[in-house]
Amino acid sequence: MTTANVHQAKTNLSKLLNAAARGDKVIITRRGGNITQFMLTPLPTHKYRILFGAYKDKIKFAPDYDKADQEITEMFEESAKKPL
Repeated sequence: MTTANVHQAKTNLSKLLNAAARGDKVIITRRGGNITQFMLTPLPTHKYRILFGAYKDKIKFAPDYDKADQEITEMFEESAKKPL
């Protein structure tokens, strides 16, 4: 745990942010902590990174995956003939 007063925090902000990013608890006090106290904590990060194209060539579709069944085609044609 690192404790710094406001003056030290202004002077060493980059170091304190790096320490917080590493997971260290960083406390910034004002007047010895009698008035206010701030704690720097790292933001949660995503556990998994999204890699676009990661599944390229790993997923195979059937050649006719986008062809509608005859039954579905007939249902759409019938509903198009009926007035709203």
